[in-house]
Amino acid sequence: MAKKDRELKPLDIEETLPHQINAPSFKNTGIEMKAPFKNEHGVIIGDSLYASENSPLENWTDETDPAVMAGDKWVHPTNDIGWNTAENRDLLEEKRKPQGYPFMHPTKDVSKGQD
Repeated sequence: MAKKDRELKPLDIEETLPHQINAPSFKNTGIEMKAPFKNEHGVIIGDSLYASENSPLENWTDETDPAVMAGDKWVHPTNDIGWNTAENRDLLEEKRKPQGYPFMHPTKDVSKGQD
């Protein structure tokens, strides 16, 4: 199957991106992993290949306006290197429910006022 004809399927395995060693897990965060998408320039975003024959980066000239590479159309919501930063990993951790079972109640703080 030619690269341009392939179906754009999610790259995750159980809400992780194992092909990126430092990528965080989205498991139990409520954030749904998204499939790669083709933007208005015909560039596939989020396929982890980082090069596309239609990309302005691959066809750069002195006349290319850098603004053509700005905006959300160039950023994948879940397969983006920005998730590997400490700040964004912390955002994901904050979305996870505590895994204290069997030692804590999932919605009640039974130790409140005990110290």
